[in-house]
Amino acid sequence: MMAFPSPFTLPAAIPFYPQYGLFSLSGGFVRQWEYNGWKAESLSWKQGCYIHAGLSGMGQITWRGPDAEAFLAQTFINGFAKFREGTAKHGIACTEQGLIAGHGVLQKLGAEEFKLYVAGPWFPYAFSRFSGDVEQVVSDDFLFQIAGPTALATLEAATGESLRDVGFLRYRQTSVKGHKVQIMRVGMAGTLAFELHGPMAQAPEIYDAIVQAGEPHGLERLGWQTFQVNHVEGGFPQQFWTFSSAMHQDEGWRAFMAKLPYRFPDPTMAGSIDPADVRARCRTPIEVGWEKSIRLDHDFTGRAALEAELANPRRTVVTLEWDERDVIDIYASLFREEPEYKYLEIPVSPANRGLCGHADHVLAGDVSVGVSSGTVYSYHFRKVLSHATIDLAQAQIGTAVTVLWGDHGGRIKAVRARVARFPYLQEGRNQAVDLSAGVTA
Repeated sequence: MMAFPSPFTLPAAIPFYPQYGLFSLSGGFVRQWEYNGWKAESLSWKQGCYIHAGLSGMGQITWRGPDAEAFLAQTFINGFAKFREGTAKHGIACTEQGLIAGHGVLQKLGAEEFKLYVAGPWFPYAFSRFSGDVEQVVSDDFLFQIAGPTALATLEAATGESLRDVGFLRYRQTSVKGHKVQIMRVGMAGTLAFELHGPMAQAPEIYDAIVQAGEPHGLERLGWQTFQVNHVEGGFPQQFWTFSSAMHQDEGWRAFMAKLPYRFPDPTMAGSIDPADVRARCRTPIEVGWEKSIRLDHDFTGRAALEAELANPRRTVVTLEWDERDVIDIYASLFREEPEYKYLEIPVSPANRGLCGHADHVLAGDVSVGVSSGTVYSYHFRKVLSHATIDLAQAQIGTAVTVLWGDHGGRIKAVRARVARFPYLQEGRNQAVDLSAGVTA
C-alpha cells in the first residue's frame, strides 16, 4: 500500500446538476440517460457533434511531489522517459496479474505534477507498493466531451478563437463566457473530439454556452446510454462497460473503499457466463488491443504477467455483428407461450445505468473461444454489435461464431454472429482530421 506523507483530500461538497448529466458520488451515480432521443444522439458523432457531461465529478486526480513521476512509472504500464509537459497519454494501470485496474487520460502539468481524468480516487491504493513523497488530491471538475465532425466549429464559436493549434493529446487554456477552461484534444473512440475541464461551479453556464454555440452545427446533448454505443462503434473498450475493473476483487481496494463516506457499487454480474467467473469480466491490455501502450523499459505493477503474455498472446479484441434473424427471434419470443428470451434493450441494456460485469460465451462449434460484452444496437449501421475478446485463431474477419445470449441459469438464445472489422466505425477517424484546414476528413 502507498504511504503518502501528504494527506489524501476529497472535496467537501460535490454539486449535483442532473439536468446537465453532472453527478455526485456522495449520493450515488446519477447521470442523464437520454436527451433528444437515442436515434438522434447516436447519429451525432457522424453527422454533427455532441456534448457529453456524464464523466464529470469526483474522479479527477492530481499527483504532486518530487516522487510523483516515480510513483506513476511504478503504477502505469506506459513509458515516461519522453513524457513532456503540455502533453497527455492514455494511462493504464494493472494488477500483478496483468489485469486492468483503471485507466484514463493522464496529463503532465509540470516537472512534479500530473493529472489523471476519468478514473477514481481509489485504484492506486488498491494495489500499489509505492512509498514516497507524493500528494494526491481528488477534485470534482466538470469534464465535457465535444465530439464529431463539427466539434471544432462548435468550440471555436463558443471560445471565440482558433483552436486549430491543439494537437492530439495536447492541451492548453482557453475561455468560455469569461471563464478560464482547459481544452484538450482527445478522440479515443475514433472521431474528432475535445474535452473541456474546469471547476464544477462554472459547469452549467459553460455547458449552456456550448449548447448554444453548437446549435447551428447540429450539436446534440448525449445521454449515458448512447454514449456507450459510441465506444462500441468506435472500437474503444471501456472499463465498467465492456469490461470490469480488476480492483473489485482486491482486498486492499475493499479496505480502502470501506473508509470512504459513500459506497461505490459492485458491478452487476450479468450474461451467460457464470457470475462467479470474475476473470471472464476482466481484461488485460493485450486483450483489448492496447499492447502498444506497454513499455518494458521500467518496472511496474503487472510487468511480469504482461511480458509473458506479449511473448505468447492468446486473445485479441474484435467486433461481432449479430445475425438479424436471431435478434428478431429474441423479440418474437415475447409473443409465444413459452418463457421468453432475455430482452435485448435498444440501444443498450438499462442494467448499464450502473456498473456492468456483463459477459456472454462465444463459441466456435461447441468450443468456448471468447467472451462477448458491450452489446449495443447501432442505428447508424442498423446492426446489433458487441465487442469480443476472442482466441487469435478465430479473430479473422468473416469467422462465424455463436454468442450465447441470456443470463446464467436462465433461458439462453444461441445467436449466430460473425467477426467484423475493429474498430467498426471507419469513416472520419480522428487520425485523418487536419485541424489546420479547419475541416474534417
